[in-house]
Amino acid sequence: MAKCPKCEYFSFDSGGRCRNCGYDFSLAVDVPPDDLEIQRGTEPFGPLGDFSLNDTPNLPLFTPGDPDAPLVTPGAAPRAPLSVRRGPPTTERPARPKPRAPVPEPRLALDTAEIPIVPPRSRAPAPRAAEPAGDVASDAASDAASVDPATAGLTARLGGAVIDLTILMGINVAVLYFTLKVCDLTFGDVLLLPAAPLIAFLLLLDGGYLSTFVAAGGQTIGKMATGIRVVPADPASRTAGRVTFGHAVVRAAAYVVSLVPFGLGFLPVFFGRQRRGLHDRLADTRVIKA
Repeated sequence: MAKCPKCEYFSFDSGGRCRNCGYDFSLAVDVPPDDLEIQRGTEPFGPLGDFSLNDTPNLPLFTPGDPDAPLVTPGAAPRAPLSVRRGPPTTERPARPKPRAPVPEPRLALDTAEIPIVPPRSRAPAPRAAEPAGDVASDAASDAASVDPATAGLTARLGGAVIDLTILMGINVAVLYFTLKVCDLTFGDVLLLPAAPLIAFLLLLDGGYLSTFVAAGGQTIGKMATGIRVVPADPASRTAGRVTFGHAVVRAAAYVVSLVPFGLGFLPVFFGRQRRGLHDRLADTRVIKA
């Protein structure tokens, strides 16, 4: 086996040239092989095997001599420290301002013992003069005949009711039409549908329309068109300006109660000062101008 000295290619041939680069082996300089010392087993072992502790003068612990001798000779001048770490410069903190003394409040130099305290007198209401029976009757009649100016007019309420009824009838007809289409029936076969579930669903749909719009802003679409609004009847609750959802649901359900006895529950809408029907009284609401 021969190794090319130029490209270091190993070849098993005995030719005079390298098969890799064509170098002529006769031009190479003969280098004698390294003569390695034969180890006998007594040589030091490890990376620090050649390091002798006895021949090192810089290690005083291993220096031969008296082991109790001091390492520092007495009377020798101390050496300068290699480095001195300096801390950051100290800055004086600013003095805290002294708290100011509280300013005394001015007081009036009045002697309260000289001022007599008089308890407030309870004023009894002055007796009203007896009014004639005819005047009382006329005042009651005028109060019943007069209408609150903030109350919605009868024409506006009727117009809003007609618009809402038209919308609800359109929604009910659309639901009935699509239900018949799904069941593959015609309007002539409407009696084949179960009446109770269908009527209950339409009532829930209509009640949801009335209660949701009233609870959201106090106005259905018909009331928006005619400019009226449903508000709480209690003046203390009227400051919020909005009917709660529970009262709106009660008002929507009370429409059935007002309609069942031949519509007698709607008669107070045509009479009275606030024109509150039976459904308004049950839900504690009233209708005013928006």
